[in-house]
Amino acid sequence: MRVLRPLLYIWVFPGSAIGLLFTLLGLLTGGRCRIVDGVLEAHGGWVSTILTRGNRWVGPIAAITLGHVVLGCDEESLHRTRRHERVHVRQYERWGPFFIPAYLASSIWVGMRGQNAYLDNPFEVEAYKVDDTRSA
Repeated sequence: MRVLRPLLYIWVFPGSAIGLLFTLLGLLTGGRCRIVDGVLEAHGGWVSTILTRGNRWVGPIAAITLGHVVLGCDEESLHRTRRHERVHVRQYERWGPFFIPAYLASSIWVGMRGQNAYLDNPFEVEAYKVDDTRSA
């Protein structure tokens, strides 16, 4: 499996590239990052500002995964959501560059069926089965 690991990083790179951009912006504005179990975790600075503002569908976001990059509001949020976000890392490893479109399509599909576009998204359902923090 060690031989395949570099291929997974390449397969997932489109999502990771977006995460790396946000990480760089966070670092330039006082944020911090570190690698935990092969995943880059970033928090603080601009990253925290954007996540705490959230979005209109789920409100503030404690953490979000983009490929092999997890962005969090702070270290505590990264620690608290680590199991949940690692499920998303594995999902990225399965879906590669198709993860973001598949995730968005799933949200639209469940939303059109009258369900919660976030909590009922199959990708989130899988992650919450592992770690039911309901704050990721």
